[in-house]
Amino acid sequence: MRLLILGSLAGPLAAASRLAIARGATVLHADSIDEALRLLRSGEGAGLVLADVRLDVATLVARLAGERIAVPVVACGAANDTRAAVAAIRAGAREYLPLPADAELLGALLAAAGDESYAIVHADPRTAQLLALAERVAPSDASILVTGASGTGKELLARFIHARSRRAGARFVAVNCAAIPDALLESELFGHEKGAFTGAVARRIGRFEEADGGTLLLDEISEMDPRLQAKLLRAIQEREIDRVGGRQSVKVDVRILATSNRDLEAEVAAGRFRADLWFRLNVVALAIPSLTQRPKDIPVLARHFAAKYARANALPVRPLSAAALAALQAHPWPGNCRELENTLHRAVLLASGPIIEADAIVLTGGRASASAGAGSGGDDGGARVGRTVADVERDLIIDTLRHCFGNRTHAATILGISIRTLRNKLRQYSGEGVAIPAPANVAPAGAPLLCL
Repeated sequence: MRLLILGSLAGPLAAASRLAIARGATVLHADSIDEALRLLRSGEGAGLVLADVRLDVATLVARLAGERIAVPVVACGAANDTRAAVAAIRAGAREYLPLPADAELLGALLAAAGDESYAIVHADPRTAQLLALAERVAPSDASILVTGASGTGKELLARFIHARSRRAGARFVAVNCAAIPDALLESELFGHEKGAFTGAVARRIGRFEEADGGTLLLDEISEMDPRLQAKLLRAIQEREIDRVGGRQSVKVDVRILATSNRDLEAEVAAGRFRADLWFRLNVVALAIPSLTQRPKDIPVLARHFAAKYARANALPVRPLSAAALAALQAHPWPGNCRELENTLHRAVLLASGPIIEADAIVLTGGRASASAGAGSGGDDGGARVGRTVADVERDLIIDTLRHCFGNRTHAATILGISIRTLRNKLRQYSGEGVAIPAPANVAPAGAPLLCL
């Protein structure tokens, strides 16, 4: 994880810098917005900007957007300065970090934005076979397409491959093609020249050049606009890119990994994805099974998540009862590992006593396993009769978001829609006066693990 701290490195910000380094982050520093933008344009790159609230956060956010630099901004300042915190959020900051920084909260922000070291938690033979294949192909420079349902751990498998490749000592750069608007994605990938568009006040290095010598992950590539797919194909074939507004090609040495939760062959047949690009990406295909197809992974992952969130919330690490494990094994897990993680997070908070019992396992749809019965039908469809499709869809989206503790990315994955679609829906509901669950500020303990 690369963190850019914007502001004077004195007092609480210096302490925050030391905490970030202790968490494994690479810390960059800039005293001014101009210097921060120069670093971001130059290819130094950062997964998160931590900006002193005494600076002009609104100008920083506007200039980042104007130059098509997609990086989240977290404002920081005195814990008791409520007005500054509200103003920073309204100006476009994603979060407000009170200073002096809490180590766990800062760790949560870094984990949400960053690329940390990943261990592997699994027990199922199908997972072991997949990882053995991934290890065999990792040392090559072949493009690899990782497919699987939402929440199965596609990006984490890509990081696993990079860590075992000949490029492990170089940069791993991930781009979420679904999370970045089409108008910004071209500049994000290829960079731009000064004057290429309104707001392009200087040359900006894109993700291809940032990843030179290393690995570039194109996450959820099926969401990419077909026009941009053509430019990507040329970059892969020719090993060179053209910055937006540029007149001279730039040579790059990048290994491409891509992920998709869709059947790309079907997307090609439907005309939504270029066949020639699919052939280029699909040199090696790794398909991650859904969680229910590798049932022996469920109990070991459940115990891991229970311990992780117990430590995060300063609670004792408690075992899962046989009934709780049976309920987990019987559930279909449409959201896969991500849904399992959220379920155990909630169970840790709800459980009472020395063991996590079945009544703390609240599954999708709000059913507690003890009352609904593990694997029971639950959710009587008759309750939906007489309601409009729009109403049912709204309730499903809000319930799923609440189930994910307000995490938009996780909710979109479970729902099987893009983060962009989810944000549009939430904006619509908010305008209609519907209460939208806010993201929870619960910090995970330690580095996230590969949910395979």
